[in-house]
Amino acid sequence: MIRRFFIGLLFFLLISCSKNEKPIVAFYYWKTILKWSEAEKEVLKDNEVSKLYIRYFDIGLHPQTKDPIPVSPVRFQENINKFDVVPVVFIQNKVMLLPNLDVDDLVQKTIRLIEEINAKNKITCQEIQIDCDWTLKSKDNYLKFIERFKKLSQKKLSATIRLHQVKYFKKTKIPNVDSGVLMYYNMGSVANDSLNSIYDRKIAKKYLKSLKRYPLHLDVALPMYSWAVHIRNQKVIGLRSKLSANELKKDANFEKISNGFFKVKRSNYKSGVFYEENDLLKTEAISSDNLKEMAEDLSEDLAQAPKEIIFYDLDEFNIKNYEKNIFKQVISCF
Repeated sequence: MIRRFFIGLLFFLLISCSKNEKPIVAFYYWKTILKWSEAEKEVLKDNEVSKLYIRYFDIGLHPQTKDPIPVSPVRFQENINKFDVVPVVFIQNKVMLLPNLDVDDLVQKTIRLIEEINAKNKITCQEIQIDCDWTLKSKDNYLKFIERFKKLSQKKLSATIRLHQVKYFKKTKIPNVDSGVLMYYNMGSVANDSLNSIYDRKIAKKYLKSLKRYPLHLDVALPMYSWAVHIRNQKVIGLRSKLSANELKKDANFEKISNGFFKVKRSNYKSGVFYEENDLLKTEAISSDNLKEMAEDLSEDLAQAPKEIIFYDLDEFNIKNYEKNIFKQVISCF
């Protein structure tokens, strides 16, 4: 009897552990040339990263013919054979909005280019991910694309899912993929106000409760980047990536005027961008506390525990803004 009790207890503990298994750390890699810096290598090693989501190319429209074309295919300068590589193709929504889009042709060309990149770099992949912020007007082409792609590729297929596509899934529909990745960022509109367009907890909470009703398994993508909103005469004229408040503080051409806002003291060029005197830069970033707060909120409302937390994106510029063990801290919240 005692022996049976201990066997039963052991079985219960094993089941409990499997239910509480923590998600793995993975990363998006979004640069056109794949080459690790020492800091990037260290992050991959310290977090025992085995899976990478690598942007292979974008699909946009030719400026003259308006036909779909691949944009900026990735070039590899590293041997990545020890990683489980997931090619990611970002499709601009305007492609899916084309009224006479030849979906079959686009699917075939997309798969062919992925296979060419894999063959050239001796990569074998088991999964492909499609990244597209489809809308009600583009959903028919997008859903058809996903159906054809899955059938022709014969690979596991995942897709990025935005918060609005979760909350209104009965209208936006659910793509026929094996799993989704919830993009838990870019929640607000880029504007000259004081709000952070990358992450706003008040906005996020309007969508969180709908996660429990979403029938597709979701892993989670979390942001680890910063940018600056370039404002001139109270109008947004552009987003300046990889520009942080710390960097602007060190530059005598910029003056901090309030929390997150910098004023251009004198006209200058910085990283190829012209800043006119009196222009404003609103810096937006994600702190370690933000990341842990996101993880805690999501852990309560996801229908199922995520298998992966994918950080966007692996770049030395982003990494230096966080403490060394931040990724393990975030994972521990789930």
